[in-house]
Amino acid sequence: MVNPTDWPASKVRTTFLDYFIKKRGHAFVPSSSVIPYDDPTLLFANADMWSPKICTDFLVRMNQYKAIFLGKVDPASDFAKLKRATNSQKCIRAGGKHNDLEDVGKDSYHHTFFEMLGNWSFGDYFKKEAVAWSWELLIDVYGIDPARLYATYFGGDEKSGLEPDFETKELWRSIGLSEDHILPGSLKDNFWEMGDQGPCGPCSEVHYDRIGGRNAAHLVNMDDPNVVEIWNNVFIQFNREADGSLRSLPAKHVDTGMGFERLVSVLQDKLSNYDTDVFTQLFAKIQELTGARPYTGKFGEEDIDGLDTAYRIIADHVRTLTFALSDGGVPNNEGRGYVLRRILRRGARYVRKKFDVPIGNFFSRLAPTLIEQMSDFFPELTKRTDEVFEILNEEEESFSRTLDRGEKLFEDYAEKARADGVKVLNGRDVWRLYDTYGFPVDLTRLMAEENGLEIDEKGFAEAQARSKEASKGTKKASANGELVKLDVHDLGYLEKEGLPKTDDIYKYGLGDIAATIKAIYVDKKFVETTEGVDEDKQVGIILDKTNFYAEQGGQEYDTGKIVIDGKAEFEVENVQMYGGYVFHTGYLKYGSFTVGDSIVAEYDELRRWPIRNNHTGTHVLNFALRVVLGDNVEQKGSLVAPDRLRFDFSHKTGLTLQELSKVEDISTVEIRKNQPVFAKDVPLSIAREISGVRAVFGETYPDPVRVVSVGVPVEELLKDVKNEKWQGVSIEFCGGTHVKGTGDIKELIIVEESGIAKGIRRIVAVTGNEAHDVQRVAADWYEKLANFERMADGPAKEADAKVLGYALNQLSISVVKKAELKDIFAKIQKKIIDDNKARQKAEGKKAVDLVTDYFSSEKAAEFPYLVAKVPISANAKAISEAVNYAKSKLSDKIVYLFAGNSDGEDRKVVHGGYVAGNIASDAGFSAQDVAAIVSGVVGGKAGGKGHTVQGVGSDADKVDEAISAVEKYFKEKLSI
Repeated sequence: MVNPTDWPASKVRTTFLDYFIKKRGHAFVPSSSVIPYDDPTLLFANADMWSPKICTDFLVRMNQYKAIFLGKVDPASDFAKLKRATNSQKCIRAGGKHNDLEDVGKDSYHHTFFEMLGNWSFGDYFKKEAVAWSWELLIDVYGIDPARLYATYFGGDEKSGLEPDFETKELWRSIGLSEDHILPGSLKDNFWEMGDQGPCGPCSEVHYDRIGGRNAAHLVNMDDPNVVEIWNNVFIQFNREADGSLRSLPAKHVDTGMGFERLVSVLQDKLSNYDTDVFTQLFAKIQELTGARPYTGKFGEEDIDGLDTAYRIIADHVRTLTFALSDGGVPNNEGRGYVLRRILRRGARYVRKKFDVPIGNFFSRLAPTLIEQMSDFFPELTKRTDEVFEILNEEEESFSRTLDRGEKLFEDYAEKARADGVKVLNGRDVWRLYDTYGFPVDLTRLMAEENGLEIDEKGFAEAQARSKEASKGTKKASANGELVKLDVHDLGYLEKEGLPKTDDIYKYGLGDIAATIKAIYVDKKFVETTEGVDEDKQVGIILDKTNFYAEQGGQEYDTGKIVIDGKAEFEVENVQMYGGYVFHTGYLKYGSFTVGDSIVAEYDELRRWPIRNNHTGTHVLNFALRVVLGDNVEQKGSLVAPDRLRFDFSHKTGLTLQELSKVEDISTVEIRKNQPVFAKDVPLSIAREISGVRAVFGETYPDPVRVVSVGVPVEELLKDVKNEKWQGVSIEFCGGTHVKGTGDIKELIIVEESGIAKGIRRIVAVTGNEAHDVQRVAADWYEKLANFERMADGPAKEADAKVLGYALNQLSISVVKKAELKDIFAKIQKKIIDDNKARQKAEGKKAVDLVTDYFSSEKAAEFPYLVAKVPISANAKAISEAVNYAKSKLSDKIVYLFAGNSDGEDRKVVHGGYVAGNIASDAGFSAQDVAAIVSGVVGGKAGGKGHTVQGVGSDADKVDEAISAVEKYFKEKLSI
């Protein structure tokens, strides 16, 4: 029987894989990414093991094998040869249909991240082997007590016309499982379907009784925490047709899944997954970081201070976040990115509320423990650690800036609800907490629960819908109307009123600031208040000071909010500078503002962050271009946006691929050095003298001018401005926002190089996450072309070549990589063309040989005509060659030929013939008459002039029928 000390988590995993790889001949397939880039219909790669009923939904964890089950696997891929596979799949269940987020921490087994151990058979073994191996592994290898195991099988469904799966029941009985431990299951519990149509079949679960010494059959599938499902075998043997009927599949498959964390808890004899060594190291690190009491494993009311629940939530959430970010996920406000943001903010609040620890860099200090624990099996965890930690820190810091204000406002809303004698939070207020302060609704729901309150779900949904409609209206108004601007008369008015210029030094800092409204502009005039202004009316606001960046120097403007907590909100959509006044334009979200109001100015740090990367990236690019092309390179313009940077410069010719590669390499070296970035205002006359300084020719600069240098403090430059060694330093006049160190940029990838005017070139590049994404796309394409090259020659490959060629041209990836990919594709395409020419030539010869051989045979004397199918592809040129041969060499004969393949998706058939003139006139028919008979059978159209005809049909299955019809016609007309 099981000895808990013998089964550390890592051994549990390797034992499963070793059993199926070494003893049962399975191929190991590494876990796919939890970010399913190739399937936008999925938020994450997940599984149904943790839902109460596993067989009712598509097991998305087998997403990487979906093409095999659907019969659509690329025949050139490695998967086409795969018969048996095993792995441990990373899974995330949070958001969308499969969402365990709100249950995590409350019980012993819910997780947002977990592993699924699995073994698959693709048309190889089936029920007998799957059941026997499940039993052998659980009993003989893991040493689990068979008396604690229960198996379910599909008990049939009379309404659906499905018979019970007695075969599986008998298999469990025959290997030794007690009769009263083998239980029938319903259609919902024990019949798995991919959807309304597609592969499906019965499934058989294995359940474990943690208590033992009893018959727990009545507790199976009853959500009892001590009788848990640990494994499920799905037998994919039917296909659900469009009419709802079931047809047996020609190849039957097995798809199994065993919850890793749950199996570990069984083998370590723990009642909770969280009591195993999967989590204990994380708990120890949380205690170290917080100084809190140790984890004690209490639940519900027994967890009096809520600390154990917080331990579980934080440990779970760091697992999800670290794996998702390592696989390329990025927190944002849409789809899977929003789910990640929700998870981090939920966890961050527990860090502060339950452990009383300031948030800002907590998860980045906890994540290394997880990485150390699991990177031996999931090495991808070590590939992007700096970037992962930076994202975690930035997200925490972003939330921390509004958390205090949001929590205070929540308390106001809660107090208002209690004062009104209700226990329900207003739905509009709940939406406001999300929209303004970044509180996901599930986080507000949790806070309400802590205060004995509920939220008005209907009111929340209505407020959300109204906000989205209003947003559409303002965006439409913004798109259709011009941006509100200040003209010379407006500026004259402000000067006359003595309004001081805006202090915008805060744009170089981080975080929100308190400021005062100094002017409000509506309908081309300055007003005292926004009271009565419609939400779709564009408004301009001037503050005494601002942390918003006004568009200048090629860098895009900031967006964000101007807020009076709980009273008013203004959404800033654009920021411009007019004569020293920073003008924030946008739309009112709710409430009203008055000149003199104290407000909080919140720029969108998550938008400015990639802008900073791209702006410093532009300086690095400028430096690299000068190194590669020489000092004659002069900047002619630039654009710094969140998703890209654009740099225009003087150069007579386009850059070669070698030059572009060198520019990227030098940029990479500068980034990898992680040099600090310095900035200082310097008198313009002195700044112009700095050796190697870069400035835009013709640009008017302020005095003093801001000097930005990479790697060398500006103060150091000023000690010896003429020193020629500064030529090897990136030094520019620049008023933009920049990173602290070049390492923040991560990498710089050039995605476009072009000419925009005579002697002016343009480079477009991406940095950070965008650079990582284009690199991933390029890597996928190298693999895609390798698979394509291995694909069997034929019409299908020719058709795919057209699709791939078009898609390759549309790619936005590294210019250098794209050129390499195009070169690879060109070589493959040339081989396809050469092979196609050779094939067509061989097929043309085969068609002509068929004609000559027939008319050289004795049969031709009896039947002076040939009607036949040539054993070649649907090659119209080959049929044409044979018909022309008959016309020139056998002018007194009749030939009608067919070619086409009835296998596969292409059902096309080509046909054509020649009818000798003397025979046609004597017998009273033409080649066109024959073609009409053929088209009537195989479909399509045919045509021709004189004695020859050629056509294309749509149903190659009916070629034999067409041949019979033509032969019958000839016999009748020729009286044979």
